[in-house]
Amino acid sequence: MASENFIDYVKLCFRSGKGGAGSSHLYRAKGIIKGGPDGGDGGRGGHIIVRGNAQLWTLLHLKYRKHIIAEMGHGGGENRMTGKSGNDEIVEVPLGTVVKDFETGEIRCEITQDGQEVIVTKGGRGGLGNDKFKSPTNQTPRYAQPGEQGIEEWIILELKVLADVGLVGFPNAGKSTLLSVLSAAKPEIADYPFTTLTPNLGVVSYRDYKSFVMADIPGIIEGAAEGKGLGLRFLKHIERNSLLLFAIPADSKDIKKEYKVLVNELKKYNPELLDKKRVLAITKSDMLDEELMKQMKKELPRTLPSVFISAVTTFQLDKLKDLLWKELND
Repeated sequence: MASENFIDYVKLCFRSGKGGAGSSHLYRAKGIIKGGPDGGDGGRGGHIIVRGNAQLWTLLHLKYRKHIIAEMGHGGGENRMTGKSGNDEIVEVPLGTVVKDFETGEIRCEITQDGQEVIVTKGGRGGLGNDKFKSPTNQTPRYAQPGEQGIEEWIILELKVLADVGLVGFPNAGKSTLLSVLSAAKPEIADYPFTTLTPNLGVVSYRDYKSFVMADIPGIIEGAAEGKGLGLRFLKHIERNSLLLFAIPADSKDIKKEYKVLVNELKKYNPELLDKKRVLAITKSDMLDEELMKQMKKELPRTLPSVFISAVTTFQLDKLKDLLWKELND
């Protein structure tokens, strides 16, 4: 899908339905001139409900739909008949969507499962009919409650990509090429920075029909946490990944320094990201011989699982998948 079709942020106006008014009807029949109250309650106003849909992966379908309005409840009727509730309005969103209050920034809910439903904006309650107000001292009340007003509020829907493994690295580190070789994903690939402008997801097949999901996150640069480059727009997608795969090319001037810069940007954005498991892949390693790899291995962070790979020649990609699967399931 084209990058302009990847929408991960929308601001919408949710307006729930007003409750229906209660009825103040008095019972009338042949031979009965002064019957008692028999007005029914009004129906509930429609809710606005957010529902997870695993078939969606972007908020594009909501980009031009600014107002979500639920139906009003119907009024109560005679013979104590309750009015029909207003129809709920269902807003389907991709998994990984965070629902926030625009005014306060409060997170209302997070949608992470297919079919998960959350009432975000409640409809107004229906008013009570006059039958509910009769008493020994007021046997013929001629009044009923109006329906409760619905709620109108601005809501933010923000998508954070759900994946097992997130590919993290500077622009042009070979992340897109790696994803295209490991999975059936077809990200745009070219030899210049910021080719990837949207997160790309791919399912990586493993042994015995197992698999895991990998996301190619657009390249980070130094200062991304302050908004430089693609900045904060895509750092949020890393929050959802179980494991972070750092991709640094073998021709980098200082692999250890690049790794520290990447880690520092994640730390500045959200220190909790450092609690995630990490694996280091030295990409474009087809240009290295065995002796050079041994020498470079000594300079890599010792506590970090690492592997030399090449997406072009598929060098040690099976070893990388073994390592990722082990880290994901330990």
